[in-house]
Amino acid sequence: MATTRKLKRPEVLAPAGTLEKLKVAIHYGADAVYIGGNAYGLRSRAGNFTYEQMAEGVAFAKEHNAKVYVAANMVTHEGNQEGAGEFFRELRDVGISAVIVSDPALIEICITEAPGLPVHLSTQASATNYETLEFWKNEGLERVVLGREVSMEEVAEIRRNTDVEIEAFIHGAMCISYSGRCTLSNHMSMRDANRGGCSQSCRWKYDLYDLPFGEERRSLTKNGEVAEEFSMSAVDMSMIEHIPDIIENGIDSLKIEGRMKSIHYVSTVSNVYKAAVDSYMADPENYVCKQEWIDELWKVAQRELATGFYYGTPTENEQLFGARRKIPEYKFIGEVLSYDEATKIATIRQRNAFEVGDEIEFYGPGFHHFEQKIEVMYNEDNESIDRAPNAMMIVTMPVNEKVEPGDMIRKRK
Repeated sequence: MATTRKLKRPEVLAPAGTLEKLKVAIHYGADAVYIGGNAYGLRSRAGNFTYEQMAEGVAFAKEHNAKVYVAANMVTHEGNQEGAGEFFRELRDVGISAVIVSDPALIEICITEAPGLPVHLSTQASATNYETLEFWKNEGLERVVLGREVSMEEVAEIRRNTDVEIEAFIHGAMCISYSGRCTLSNHMSMRDANRGGCSQSCRWKYDLYDLPFGEERRSLTKNGEVAEEFSMSAVDMSMIEHIPDIIENGIDSLKIEGRMKSIHYVSTVSNVYKAAVDSYMADPENYVCKQEWIDELWKVAQRELATGFYYGTPTENEQLFGARRKIPEYKFIGEVLSYDEATKIATIRQRNAFEVGDEIEFYGPGFHHFEQKIEVMYNEDNESIDRAPNAMMIVTMPVNEKVEPGDMIRKRK
């Protein structure tokens, strides 16, 4: 049992739905990323990795002292486990740092058929007390991803009573169901949420209708209003204002949700939590949560933000229904490929349309930000253009400050 504990720098763990997102997350400060393989995951529509892509991702991560984990957290039915031993051996041999699993059958297969590959328990397994963590430790697991229903007080209690590594979600979308175990999607769209096919039925818009025979349906509640009367959708989580609690209470890995999110999201959120963790570890006594970190996260927010179950059971205020709060929306428009210091010209790959006259913002790792107006830009033939409408087209433009390859560009919608 753990009784005393030195302050330990937690890992910032970012989602990586594709190889590009993996590299972006690590470039922007993630200490580790989690990805999906071609089987056993819960994100069948994410850009799941081939073994060759995994090998490239692992090599890139090692160059930057980072780790790669693979989520294999589906709930198996009869026959689903066939081939799992070979799958886990491939992950081990390609250099994956750990596999995240929830199903006891897959855990047993991994431990017995792919020795040497560490196993982490998925949040889907609903670990919410230290006795559970001790059980899985005795089964050979070294880390547990806590159920999202665990409070900060319970985190502290768990840490006091076990030395198992604790991973917990600190940012991103929240599932409305207990530890993500939901069957709404199964019943409403014949897509198994626990085997990778969730259709997010909880995010759908619901209403109460009158359905007269032979006539169009008519809402009984809205009367032309756009506010949602019925919803099961939770707001998203953000723990940026509670970094001291997270670290002091012994969470070892700060998990960011979002394998299907954009590189704009991955880069921004990784950048923010990296900065916050580094700031706290450098001087805990004088740590202050900076407003610029909070503002930055709102630039990629899709929903309102709250703290989940950490400080009490969520109420109706943590649900999405009724009038929505207006969130400032930013569009990711490009990335810097190169920069010529002599001419102060940046070469940019377009990701969404932009044009001369737009006010844009450059940002990069370590919180180098600046804004400027596009005065002039050129295509690959060095011809002056007013607009960059074509996906992935290459343009050049003068910039007001030095930029680096990999810096991102966005504009407010």
